[in-house]
Amino acid sequence: MSMFLSSPRGFRSSQTRDERLAMLDEVDRVQPLREWAMSVEARMPGRIVPSFDPAEAGVEARTLFVLEAPGPMTNAVSGSRRPGSGFISVDNDDVTAENLWRAREAAGLHSGFLAWNIVRWYLGPASVKPKVAEVAEGAASLLELMRLLPRLETVVLSGRFAQRGWQANIERSLRRPVLNVVETWHPGPKSMNQPGKRADLIAALRGVANGQRNGAP
Repeated sequence: MSMFLSSPRGFRSSQTRDERLAMLDEVDRVQPLREWAMSVEARMPGRIVPSFDPAEAGVEARTLFVLEAPGPMTNAVSGSRRPGSGFISVDNDDVTAENLWRAREAAGLHSGFLAWNIVRWYLGPASVKPKVAEVAEGAASLLELMRLLPRLETVVLSGRFAQRGWQANIERSLRRPVLNVVETWHPGPKSMNQPGKRADLIAALRGVANGQRNGAP
């Protein structure tokens, strides 16, 4: 069962962040993903890989929402100008997370959801965009992740980096599981402030939610 908060930007509260950190040790469904993420980080000295949100579906995920790269509010490293939560989460205290939270709420997609990125490590400020080689490396990691999600039915590719990374590195891979692939806009402000794109994102997520309820892949 997921824990969907009643309002966005939940990690603005230090109490909520502390509660979520405690969940990392308590929620069974996230442990395999947590171990995998730590192993990935160990293979990449000097890179920061945020945690999966234990309030999301973990290995029970039916929908994997793939964004671009971890934003500044995922970075909890001490000394940051504005330390973040340490999680990839719709509850982060930033506009992108809030937009995705509101789109999920409008679509009724409250369960079976897991958020991740085509590039799994923190790159820096939001203005820093992934390089082609970084996207390719991240895509290889995404293939690893999908093998840990036995109930996965749908991958939602959010924005051009996730979409191009999938098309160039995963689409034709023999290791790619058979999945429903949905393309939609990135929930960042540059997209969501353009006419029609917020509605398109909600419609895409509503279609995923309806598929879950109907048992369709």
